[in-house]
Amino acid sequence: MATGSSSSPATPQHFKLILGSSSVARKNILEKMGLEFQVMTADIDEKSIRRENPDDLVMVLAEAKADAIMSRLNIADYQKEDNQPTLLITSDIVVVHEGIIREKPTTKEEARQFLKGYSGGHVSTVGSVVVTNLTTGKRLGSLDKAEVYFHDIPDEVIENLIDEGVVFRVAGGLLLEHPLILPFVEAVVGSSDSVMGLSKDIANKLIHDSLSE
Repeated sequence: MATGSSSSPATPQHFKLILGSSSVARKNILEKMGLEFQVMTADIDEKSIRRENPDDLVMVLAEAKADAIMSRLNIADYQKEDNQPTLLITSDIVVVHEGIIREKPTTKEEARQFLKGYSGGHVSTVGSVVVTNLTTGKRLGSLDKAEVYFHDIPDEVIENLIDEGVVFRVAGGLLLEHPLILPFVEAVVGSSDSVMGLSKDIANKLIHDSLSE
């Protein structure tokens, strides 16, 4: 079980929560929200799911992740009346740069092209959050968008990021709070947690609404 520490909720958590992601950033965000949760991964082929519109793409991917995880669960176990409600939270994010959807870079050259393109410019992020109440079957989803503006990023910093390899694990190779890139972030319009993969505000609202009748 992952548990929150410094910001634990004042009242006990009256539901169980499954995070449908292995993302370290998303785990950290839920922990900062003071939530207890377990982690399951969808293991789907994300690149087999295509949409032209980034809003559509991130929503259908978050729903596909939820469906894949649910297919491995015995849903009847979660529907017993004496059980606490169990919520499954899934999400997805893409970076949009000059109108082009960018997902995780797959080669060093692609990562280099992405990061050089951001230098002295800006990118948008489109993120989705989907909460499925496994006890009632209720599913709610929402989108969140943000923009990140960059100062010029030195080539040496870009090469160091690529050598480190973490850029290959995030949409668009976009790292916001990495110590190498942080000095070159000029401004964030929107919430930084959204850029990192999960909007706290949206997650809170969807969790609340999914538990209400």
